[in-house]
Amino acid sequence: MWGIIGLGKIANKFAADLQYSETAQLYGVASQDLNKAKKFSTKYNAQKYYGSYQALANAPEIDIIYVATPHVFHFENTMMCLKQNKAVLCEKPMGMNAKEVRLMIEEASTRNLFLMEGLWTRFIPATEKLIELLAQNVIGQVTSLQADFGFKGDSNPENRIFNKNLGGGSLLDIGIYPIYLSLLVLGIPTDITATAQLTETGVDRFCAMEFHYNNGAKADLESTIVADTPTEAFLHGTTGTLKLHRQFHHTEKITHTHNDEVTILDIKYKGNGYIHEIEEVNSCFLNRDIESSKLPLQMSLDLSVVMDTIKNKIGLKYDSQRTPFLNK
Repeated sequence: MWGIIGLGKIANKFAADLQYSETAQLYGVASQDLNKAKKFSTKYNAQKYYGSYQALANAPEIDIIYVATPHVFHFENTMMCLKQNKAVLCEKPMGMNAKEVRLMIEEASTRNLFLMEGLWTRFIPATEKLIELLAQNVIGQVTSLQADFGFKGDSNPENRIFNKNLGGGSLLDIGIYPIYLSLLVLGIPTDITATAQLTETGVDRFCAMEFHYNNGAKADLESTIVADTPTEAFLHGTTGTLKLHRQFHHTEKITHTHNDEVTILDIKYKGNGYIHEIEEVNSCFLNRDIESSKLPLQMSLDLSVVMDTIKNKIGLKYDSQRTPFLNK
């Protein structure tokens, strides 16, 4: 039985896809607005609705909780659920910094509970195909990677995207996708350079990153919340190129170029694309695994460490005082 806390845009897509699962049901949903929770439960056939996150976490019928609240609340919401002995799928980014992620992992490990970051990209069929193609060495050794993600966000300073108190900015919200792709393909970089433009609210409107690797490979990555960009990814290798078409983080098309030969692969996903992530969690839970082999907790920790490095380089700081567990 699943529970969802935080009933925004992504939670709606996730709940819709949960209907496709043959092994799981949506038991309860929670919002600080009880009427919103009631409407959400009716729309997605949840058995219960709650006006507080704690009430949902306390429900004995619930096995797994999807945390879909704003970024700054992921840590405290996840810790609350873990302390109620619930398995957790926490929407990306798992924490606001590596320290939060480490504490979450430690708590889950101590309690022998499943925990995973909600990076749906890893489970999209096209990503599975990409991993397969790389394993088959179809483009040889990857020498460079380029990926961008940009959209025009609501410039209202109170909007989540621009609100520093809600973990706004391009890096945490969408820059995480090009960064994750680079870690998935090339691993942890040996050197990172980064530049950014900050908004009046103190978050990054644009961030450009360059990763360097010991083998000479390089990744050029960008994110922005003030412009629509191609949102594509290119992997260049010694014998060919792979292009992940728009939107690369949940693409349904990969183009493979080798010499003058071009092969286009159409790889559809089901529903909104979240069902593949959902079924991975269901499988892990039923097998009593406490982490996914496809998206291990070490990857989430590595990702948070890299993002901390970038934040330091561009002068991006968030207030972590609202996370009381950090002071214990």
